Amino acid sequence: MPITGAEILVKALHEEGADLIFGYPGGVLLGIYDTLFDADLLHVLPRHEQGGIHAAEGFARATGKVGVCFGTSGPGATNLVTGIANAYMDSIPLVVFTGQVSTNLIGGDAFQEADIVGITRPIVKHSYLVNDVREMASTIKEAFYIARTGRPGPVVVDLPKDVVNTKADFNWDKEITLSGYSPNTKGHPGQIRKMLRLLEGAKKPVILSGGGVTLANASEELKKLVEITGVPVITTFLGLGSFPGTDPKCVGWLGMHGNKASNMAITEADYIIAVGTRFSDRSTGKLSGFAPHAKIAHIDVDPASISKNVPVEIPIVGDCKIVLEQALEEVKNFSWDKHQAERGEWQAKIDEWNREQPFSYTFSDKVIKPQYVVEQIYKVTEGDAIICTEVGQHQMWAGQFYKFDRPRQFISSGGLGTMGFGFPAAIGAKMGMPHKEVFDIAGDGSFLMNIQEMTTAVQYRVGVKVAILNNFFLGMVRQWQQMFFNKRYSSTCLECQPDFVKLAEAFGCVGLRAEKPSEVEAVLRESLKIKNLPVIMDFRVDREENVFPMVPAGAANNEMIFK
Repeated sequence: MPITGAEILVKALHEEGADLIFGYPGGVLLGIYDTLFDADLLHVLPRHEQGGIHAAEGFARATGKVGVCFGTSGPGATNLVTGIANAYMDSIPLVVFTGQVSTNLIGGDAFQEADIVGITRPIVKHSYLVNDVREMASTIKEAFYIARTGRPGPVVVDLPKDVVNTKADFNWDKEITLSGYSPNTKGHPGQIRKMLRLLEGAKKPVILSGGGVTLANASEELKKLVEITGVPVITTFLGLGSFPGTDPKCVGWLGMHGNKASNMAITEADYIIAVGTRFSDRSTGKLSGFAPHAKIAHIDVDPASISKNVPVEIPIVGDCKIVLEQALEEVKNFSWDKHQAERGEWQAKIDEWNREQPFSYTFSDKVIKPQYVVEQIYKVTEGDAIICTEVGQHQMWAGQFYKFDRPRQFISSGGLGTMGFGFPAAIGAKMGMPHKEVFDIAGDGSFLMNIQEMTTAVQYRVGVKVAILNNFFLGMVRQWQQMFFNKRYSSTCLECQPDFVKLAEAFGCVGLRAEKPSEVEAVLRESLKIKNLPVIMDFRVDREENVFPMVPAGAANNEMIFK
């Protein structure tokens, strides 16, 4: 029998296995929410649409599934834009359903009308305006398929009110083919052999592992390739965890706040195999100074990313996991004993760089150093927690002082750098991975941007832990003002901050505070005893501590500042 568009939507979500959705209702979505009332789906109500989409993104990053969120028409839809852009920049699969005014009102400046398809066109992988209820099921199926295949990304599905309430038959085809959309997954065999042939002859090779390795679930294949070839691995910031951080072959991560060994190794390498990275400016530094001596092979599922920023000699378009599997089939045809002496010297040089200039700071027993808090989080969680971050200094310290040994363990806003991302993302990650401890390492400025989601976490009994590295500054901007603008702290001093412990208690959370280094570990261990409520921890840290190393804007990666 025919069913409403709203019922088709719910059935389609079931078919796609989307059993957790984040959404905020509104007038044009009433038909959908009436159907959800009886649906066997967990619907999570955020307190702001931006919180909802960041939670959906945290869920997707932690689980590898497609995240789903709803927003109503007009302001509800536009409140999702930042999250859509964030997911687009970091290649995170989302299907975003937005309400729209009835089709006969579109274009007439109706109440709460916004052209969300037009607004988001530059920041989505694809978008749909569903004009016919008979196309509802196929559109949703296509949306999920596009979001998760090729280079993942967000897809917007705009749903007019009258289409949602009209009836049609539910037709769900098991197979899907889209004209003009057929992502290449297998790499060219000749290019793969050429990649390995150059690796065989390299004296100073490195593998650069990006976030695409995690997205493609290719970490095991990467580890096997390293075991066979013995090539050291550098990661990008979003590639943290794609290769075990405690492995002796892990050099570290490169870029603006990466470690010396990684930045020097990439500069002096004679050959680089880059896997699942788009060579962002924060990774490369000044392009003319990036890897000046190296030939580069680049594996990526997105052909537009290859040679976009950095010219490469060996382009390989394909899914990272599949291409690495192909490479593992070929490695037996090559000798990895060539240049053994030179490669031994190369590894020794990398190890020396790491010994002489590791990530470090000066400990104080008088004031809490923010790096110390991250170290203690690593200690009390035994390196097994999922770490989410907001954006700023604390984000960099999280990457520097927590060792990530598995993929999907590090969740951070990379490309867009979205303040307010970490806390709702942590809620989504915890709901997707309830058996894991999930920490949001936050700054006091970023945390306030989506603080209303404490109510969401309390309502759904989500036991996330928030570690606020509270320096009463917009820390990263202040650092740049200190270093490059003569300490003219314009609009970065946050002296009128709330009492985060009292604020947490007002929201129904647990609030804890540490003001001395000796209190840090005890506060963290106390937080781990609390299972079904969010815990907000206020760590009063050194106000003017800076993030080092640092590659200044416009400098090459080997032109680092260390203090």
